[in-house]
Amino acid sequence: MKLLRYRLLVAGTALLMLQGCASAPKTDPTPEELYAQGETAFQKSRYEQAVESWKKVKETFPEPELAARAEIGIANAYFLNHDFIEAGAEYENFRKLHPTHELAQFSLYRQGLASFNLITGIDTDQTPTKNALALFESFIRQYPKSQYVAKVQEKIADCRGKLAQYEIYVGRFYYRTDNYQAAIGRFEGALTNFPDYTGNDETLFYLAKAYIANRQSDKAQTVLSRLIREYPTGKYLDDARKLLADKL
Repeated sequence: MKLLRYRLLVAGTALLMLQGCASAPKTDPTPEELYAQGETAFQKSRYEQAVESWKKVKETFPEPELAARAEIGIANAYFLNHDFIEAGAEYENFRKLHPTHELAQFSLYRQGLASFNLITGIDTDQTPTKNALALFESFIRQYPKSQYVAKVQEKIADCRGKLAQYEIYVGRFYYRTDNYQAAIGRFEGALTNFPDYTGNDETLFYLAKAYIANRQSDKAQTVLSRLIREYPTGKYLDDARKLLADKL
């Protein structure tokens, strides 16, 4: 009987020890482990999961370089997930926190692209276009020898073209609604602010029509003569000549 009680006591003690081991709290992952989890998710295009892991890295106050890698990772994950507003904000935060980091210029480039990717058309609010243009122009000033310069210059030309098209779009609206003075202001502004826009034959043509409607024949003649001289093969050439012959 004593032997049986002893064995039961030993078995009970062992069971309690096993239960204690099973309920022991797990240790929290290290910042490096959290970063690795985020990297694995990122490589599998699980961008929201990557952001979650990398935000946890930041919450652990890791060493500076690991924090920077997590921050740029968050921005990249947002960007590739097409969350461009969030991406732009994260790239800007990275540049503010790490202005001398080797990825600072990449962050500015991507911040510009994030704004550029928010552009929806020439008939809508052009704030994203203006923001993108300002960021790209800032990039050229800060990093004139960067590997991204050629791509940035293409985006600058694209942004300027879109802004010129917007001015023409608004000017033509004013022209259609008989608000000729407002139309003239838009067309003249487009020529002044975007003289390198390749579609300025359209700007000149509608500026001349607005001048004619506004009874400013001398200015219309000057503009039409310029259109014919500068765009001898343009699509508005015949119409410009007809206006000169019929209206002036």
